[in-house]
Amino acid sequence: MEQRTIDRTGQALSAVGLGTWQLGADWGAVSEDDARELLTAAVDSGVTFLDTADVYGDGRSERLVGAFLKDLDPARAANVLVATKMGRRAVQDPAEFTLDNFRAWTDRSRENLGVDTLDLVQLHCPPTAVFDSATVYDALDELVREKRVSAYGVSVETCDEALAAIARPHVASVQIILNPFRRKPLERVLPAARAAGVGIVARVPLASGLLSGTYGRDTVFAADDHRHYNRKGESFDVGETFSGVDYDSGVAAASEFASLVPAGATAAQWALRWITQQPGVTSVIPGARTAGQVRANAAAADLPALDEKALSELSELYDRRVRAQVHHRW
Repeated sequence: MEQRTIDRTGQALSAVGLGTWQLGADWGAVSEDDARELLTAAVDSGVTFLDTADVYGDGRSERLVGAFLKDLDPARAANVLVATKMGRRAVQDPAEFTLDNFRAWTDRSRENLGVDTLDLVQLHCPPTAVFDSATVYDALDELVREKRVSAYGVSVETCDEALAAIARPHVASVQIILNPFRRKPLERVLPAARAAGVGIVARVPLASGLLSGTYGRDTVFAADDHRHYNRKGESFDVGETFSGVDYDSGVAAASEFASLVPAGATAAQWALRWITQQPGVTSVIPGARTAGQVRANAAAADLPALDEKALSELSELYDRRVRAQVHHRW
């Protein structure tokens, strides 16, 4: 697996990582044995970047990742970088984003993960005003000085939030939604990150599974799955679910996307490969529910790059079917 470096910190991440929201069992049961199988498949496939959050299962995901790494061969565990996120367990008020709260939040994550120092902690899509607060970044700098964290970054909803964070001198990484159905970050965010030496972590890379090409208009999602209960943004930003694309039109667009995939790749792999070849992307973090999905996602890193014809076809598909729904919003 190709390793890519965050210039500001020197930390290395695998081109394809693993998102671990699913380990929190917030949208479908995942047993501890299943979680360990997923994590084992990831590391065995060359994945060295795991992304979690304190809010996933209210800490369950962090604890499962920590227990897995504790039992892993120390030499292999040392090569795995774990990023967690903080802030979504609190009231979403900028006044909550203080040094005292940061200390408490990171102390909890350090305990969950079983480490003295967090590799990378990210603000978890906080209120927009937080991104413009010098006091917030001063507090994050203090966490580094106190060795609670090695580095910090942000997870964002919008390109403007990403650009505000990139302008700060010590932000290591920006996590942002990027996939063939959410292309706006290509315009300004990725070039700015490259120029500043900031890592880009691409999240929601398969548009909540739409880009796998396996869903139809009649697909039924469980009541506790955000793809059921958050289609109109009832619980959190609608851009997190199907990348903000209306489900019915998204299914049609995804079907056309799948029809363009060449032999030897799945639709999901092709979407991931499109992301990894975008200049400025450090890692992409698909989730997975089975070990087979983990291995298939990791294998996407070894596919040939999409050629100009394929890139043009996907750009035209986006412009025709998706752009009007999402491009102006995030």
